Amino acid sequence: MIEKGAFMSNQILAHALERMGVAEYNVSGSPLSKAYWSVTQIIARTGWTTLEQTPEIAVVLGSGLGGFEKRLHSQFEIPFHDVGLPAPGIPGHSGRLCIGTLSGHRVAVLAGRVHYYEGHDFETVCRATRVMALLGVPTLLLSNAAGGINPDFAVGDLMLIRDHLNLMGDNPLRGPNPGNLGPRFPDMTTAWTPAIRQVFKEQAARLGLTLKEGVYAANCGPTYETPAEVRMLKAIGADAVGMSTAPEAIAARHAGMRVGGVSVVTNAAAGTGASELSHEEVKEVGAAAGVKLGDLFEAVIADGKW
Repeated sequence: MIEKGAFMSNQILAHALERMGVAEYNVSGSPLSKAYWSVTQIIARTGWTTLEQTPEIAVVLGSGLGGFEKRLHSQFEIPFHDVGLPAPGIPGHSGRLCIGTLSGHRVAVLAGRVHYYEGHDFETVCRATRVMALLGVPTLLLSNAAGGINPDFAVGDLMLIRDHLNLMGDNPLRGPNPGNLGPRFPDMTTAWTPAIRQVFKEQAARLGLTLKEGVYAANCGPTYETPAEVRMLKAIGADAVGMSTAPEAIAARHAGMRVGGVSVVTNAAAGTGASELSHEEVKEVGAAAGVKLGDLFEAVIADGKW
């Protein structure tokens, strides 16, 4: 339990309150109050007191991509709901926060995510991202399962996200701008940090992995896109399409985090393949691609130039 006034001696809580732009006694009035409560629960369980103890990088695992968290050493693991994070309701998302070290770096893995189509608002969808920002985590790596639109993509390919199209009909920054977390009108020119993309390319080449690159389109779901919608997405520049990731990237960049991400092409988008789309296929292909994606993420983390 975090005692009242503990922020005065805990550097992490002081940092979180400064980013929120509130005093300890006024946390309940902040749009980030739920994220702050999660921060206090994580600190209570880890015993962290300084920013030097918090993760250097956080990783979000998408549909069927679980297992990367098992690569961590000296692992602390806890269900999302035990630290105030929303629990995923979709198969393929375990909903566990895992913290440990990998290749000498402090790493937090969010094994699963919640989605807008589950009925959550964007505060809930982006809460885990903002918890990482309040903890002082500077870098976020995102992964997802996506439908391939680009005809040069095949099922099982990895696509480095160069940019995104937020087509979800809303924005996680809508509403009051929370404290000092970020500017009211953040620039998204380099939403996906170029230096991180370069590290992904270098490490993929070193590992002998084929890494495509493209634009990820985020729709709200839960339906897969119609063939007509896929043709539209292709016309406006999308290479892959899914139902997540863009809100987290927006929230992270708003908070000043560096962002990188990879999509696993788990199926051909509607109208571009011969079979009907299913979540079971997404999970199966995601699991099969999980090893090479994990190898790539581990190599990027080991590189350290992020």
